[in-house]
Amino acid sequence: MAVTRTATRFEIGPLKQADWPAVARIFEAGIAGGDATFEPAAPGSWQEWSDARLREPKLAARARGEVIGWAALSATSTRPVYRGVAEVGIYVAPEHMGKGVGRALLGALVDASERAGIWTLQAGIFPENRASIALHERCGFELVGVRRKIGQMPDGRWRDDRGTQRAAKDRLAAARHAWIVNGAARRSPCHPRRRVRCAGVARHDP
Repeated sequence: MAVTRTATRFEIGPLKQADWPAVARIFEAGIAGGDATFEPAAPGSWQEWSDARLREPKLAARARGEVIGWAALSATSTRPVYRGVAEVGIYVAPEHMGKGVGRALLGALVDASERAGIWTLQAGIFPENRASIALHERCGFELVGVRRKIGQMPDGRWRDDRGTQRAAKDRLAAARHAWIVNGAARRSPCHPRRRVRCAGVARHDP
């Protein structure tokens, strides 16, 4: 997939534990911006961050070997009926915003999620975060409702969030795959979470 709006060359591939310093730095930049998350700070370690998310997909955008953005999914519920529903988390380094990185990451995340058996993606976005709203809309997410004063910021402010979601192209196939993968995972005493391989590297050039 070509990126024509920027001279930045980047590629999308799996996120690794060694990328944690960059992941934390980009996460902290998003927190500092004030409109990305309710979280007061990035987790203290890769393990803490990773344990709160699905095993895969976890993706990174890299330019000249440097992580300039990341995307990952979190489970929305422990109930089996929602095994194919996941929450999107996507962050791009401030100096690389507006260059197509976010769209490439989210597009790759959508594709990888469907291969992993996810049939619905959802994202809660602050109404003030116009860039994120536009990004998700371009990638097929639709507004399903607004949750009023759903969470409290570290400074005490209560804020709304816009609930958006995107259904898999073939929801039935995703559901079947989720049953297979989750069934295998439950039978494994060492890996209770899903074990799904992510796609190979996708390059993005101007």
